[in-house]
Amino acid sequence: MTIKYRIEQQHRKTIRHYNIPGHAHFLTFSCYQRLPLLNRDRTRNWLIKTIIEAKEKYNFALWAYVIMPEHVHLLVYPKVQNYDISLFLKTLKQSVARHAKHFLEESSRDWLDKLTVKRGTRKVFRFWQTGPGYDRNITSKDELFEKIHYMHKNPVRRGLVSSPQEWKWSSASWYNGERNVVLAVDEITL
Repeated sequence: MTIKYRIEQQHRKTIRHYNIPGHAHFLTFSCYQRLPLLNRDRTRNWLIKTIIEAKEKYNFALWAYVIMPEHVHLLVYPKVQNYDISLFLKTLKQSVARHAKHFLEESSRDWLDKLTVKRGTRKVFRFWQTGPGYDRNITSKDELFEKIHYMHKNPVRRGLVSSPQEWKWSSASWYNGERNVVLAVDEITL
């Protein structure tokens, strides 16, 4: 078996993506300066649409998710032997950032200015925190279900809801038997 990995460096962050067949990926990425940029349905729907497109394009299963106001957790599983998780992440982040920038150009120049930073001589729009975020390979069912439980408890720990199923922007209600949800998840195959 060949282990492929990709190293990405941005500012102070270094992350290794291990693209190993049979491993799920627990992904976390945050909004720029941990601002609550995902606190509107409009923005969360851009992310949901992009997750659906990226999982189809790169042939990933979505096993669990939670969209918090300032960060996202995804648990995804590649359905193919050769894949690059960094391409999946890049697609998600770039698409949402493009939607947000376009929206702000038309409706809120103040927020556009707040999210635009100088990088050398260029100005760069930042919806997401610089760097690739967090990626942990998951290889056991115990760890898999521990991560799903951790994700689903996020809104409860933050005081946004009293039970995980109440948070519309996670897969908790799906795991509780509800099928009328904003984003369906795929069957776990580990």
